[in-house]
Amino acid sequence: MALNITSFGGSGIIQPFPRLYVPNRYQLVSGTGDAPMTLNAFDRALRAAGAGDFNLVKVSSILPAGSRKGVVNELPRGAILFSALGSIMSDRPGEVISAAVSVGIPADHSRNGVLMEGSFRCSAAEAEEKLRQMARTGLEDRGLEIESIESIAAEHQVRQTGAAMAAVLMWIV
Repeated sequence: MALNITSFGGSGIIQPFPRLYVPNRYQLVSGTGDAPMTLNAFDRALRAAGAGDFNLVKVSSILPAGSRKGVVNELPRGAILFSALGSIMSDRPGEVISAAVSVGIPADHSRNGVLMEGSFRCSAAEAEEKLRQMARTGLEDRGLEIESIESIAAEHQVRQTGAAMAAVLMWIV
């Protein structure tokens, strides 16, 4: 049986398995929200992050080789996006909650990067530093030289029911 090799969407990246979904664009987003109900607070956080009008499919923590930054607001609303998502909700007024994500980019762009996501009861700065360290460790565990670490975090002090979220959104162009 011959191996069918194609180029995905003119991306220049050769895919030996064209039926597999291998994202080639990504964007880091974060947001917070507060509302009387948990789901509404989370929806407000998604909307604040610019991700509220997309269908998110949670994935594990690998950034495909050759992925490049993109801009999610250029995509059609309702699109299905892959996401490494960290989120936290609380109904304790005054509590500080945070969510963060990080992306570890290897120096060798033919290798996969790593995505790390988490949620905490601490400041955004603390959450972000924890996730940056996780990405460093993830690349080091794979024996990969680090080119860069990207990260984003959101912090929220709960008023009614609060939510904080951060995500790496990925899609195919």
